[in-house]
Amino acid sequence: MDSDPDPGPPLSRAAGWRRDATRIDVALYAAIARTPTPALDRAMARLSHAANYSRLSLAAAAVLAATGGPTGRRAAGHGLAAVGVTASVVNLVGKPLGRRHRPDRAGARVPAARHVPMPASTSFPSGHAAAAFAFAVGVGHVLPPAAIPLHGLAALVAYSRVHTGVHFPADVAAGALIGTALAQLTTHALDSRNCR
Repeated sequence: MDSDPDPGPPLSRAAGWRRDATRIDVALYAAIARTPTPALDRAMARLSHAANYSRLSLAAAAVLAATGGPTGRRAAGHGLAAVGVTASVVNLVGKPLGRRHRPDRAGARVPAARHVPMPASTSFPSGHAAAAFAFAVGVGHVLPPAAIPLHGLAALVAYSRVHTGVHFPADVAAGALIGTALAQLTTHALDSRNCR
């Protein structure tokens, strides 16, 4: 009975997995780019633009603070704190370390109707996805019923960044995970401080 060929040292196997993951990531980006979605194109571009500078999270926090009483204000505070921590870590640490170039939107033939301005920063991880998920987790920690619609909105914001051609799918997936983790750490720190 023949055994499988030697897959090589662990470092070369890891490099092979990274190459394969990158191929899948680029193929998903290309598939989304070439799939005609005229009904979605303008909506996704508008949503992506509206999420710049966490404007959607700021608006949601204002609504929560104005209408939710003390719990709403606390939820808004947790959400905004999570966004602040996440944006700082992603922009000051994540993106400089990631150093991934933005996708070639023209080469992938992303339809012009989807276009939003291509950011000058590096691509990995997605700051929009990270901030949107951080806000959802921060608010949901205090106000669980708000978590479902806010996570839905965060997922749409993350997808919009791929749909508009400014991020690869792995960028937004990593952003979502980073935003979720940092929001959990932030809310834990806030809860610990409030218990003193």
